[in-house]
Amino acid sequence: MKELPEEFKTTYILAIVIMMFFAGFIIFVVLMYNRKQLLFLKEKQLKESEHQNQLLQKELEKQKLLEKERERISHDMHDDLGAGISALKLQAEFLKQMVQDDNLKNDIDDLLKTSEEMNLSMREMLWSLNSGNDTLGSFIEYSKQYAHHFLKKTKIHLNIEEGNMAFEKVIATEQRRNLFLCLKEALNNAYKHSKCNQIIISFAQEHEKFIMKISDNGIGIHHEKSEGNGLRSMKRRMQEQGGHCKVVTDQGTHLIFKIELS
Repeated sequence: MKELPEEFKTTYILAIVIMMFFAGFIIFVVLMYNRKQLLFLKEKQLKESEHQNQLLQKELEKQKLLEKERERISHDMHDDLGAGISALKLQAEFLKQMVQDDNLKNDIDDLLKTSEEMNLSMREMLWSLNSGNDTLGSFIEYSKQYAHHFLKKTKIHLNIEEGNMAFEKVIATEQRRNLFLCLKEALNNAYKHSKCNQIIISFAQEHEKFIMKISDNGIGIHHEKSEGNGLRSMKRRMQEQGGHCKVVTDQGTHLIFKIELS
């Protein structure tokens, strides 16, 4: 077999070198393009991350301003409104000691009762406004205090049951407020209409769900009767917070409130 002429060998080798050069050049261009694309994507992600951080920072600042405003309103209510109610109560008690007319004394007693109710309502609003109370533990403790205070002058026996739960778990202010208003309404309905002698309030947590159950051993709710404003209001409050209110009538009335913790 004849060998190729020397000039053909040189041309062949040169062609191979040129092809390898072009192949290397193409690979280099592709790698550089991919590197630029990767840098571009990283830069884009970084800008998006910075934008998200800016939005988060603005939201945090907004929340701080809201908390400061809530605290300011809370302090103003405590200092101004609280002092005014206390002064009104003292003046009414002083007048009661001075008057002799029984009818006037009864009117003053009504005034004292109203001032006490206003004072209690103010405390509830202060508790609602205080962001430091936005935990399950705070909600449960305040609810227990309210229930004991509400029923202490009645013949209804109160039992409290607490399941295993994370008491430091955060609960949104609106959720806490609406759950408490449902508790008030449920206790009021049980006291006025159930003819019960026992109420059980239980608190439980299932993963991210918080459950509050209020049961009485009274006469129950007649199904043929339409729902009252109180029950409709409790169901509406729970729906607005993404939860629900269930009513079970079995040897009394059982109200079950379940809400997803945000």
